[in-house]
Amino acid sequence: MTSHRDLIRRTYEGSSEENGRNLLAVLHPDVEWTEAEGFPYAGTYVGVDALMAGVFARLASEWIGYRAEVHTYLADGDRVAAFGVYSGTYKATGKTMRAAFAHLYEIQDGKIRRMTQYVDTVMVGKALS
Repeated sequence: MTSHRDLIRRTYEGSSEENGRNLLAVLHPDVEWTEAEGFPYAGTYVGVDALMAGVFARLASEWIGYRAEVHTYLADGDRVAAFGVYSGTYKATGKTMRAAFAHLYEIQDGKIRRMTQYVDTVMVGKALS
């Protein structure tokens, strides 16, 4: 049986394609995914299609080399926190950024039911302007 921490770890630590496949495989159909206020994709996305269109498709089309590198995972029951650094170059401005983040996941029946993002939006905002 895979631990909740390992389930989340697999969504970050492979190639972009592997991470995407691993994430899709473990998203609850009615996932609630909240991007932080002040982040360019702020809001709560409900369902896999809304999440893919509202967040991941935009990350892929608006950024060059966008990455989320995790340095620490913490697990507590059905919750897993991932702490790390975002990096990438925003295509519209050509500016790069590095921003600290934390993601808090809630796991239900082996699937990601909720994710809440916490991020240094000032650093992201500097790349956008």
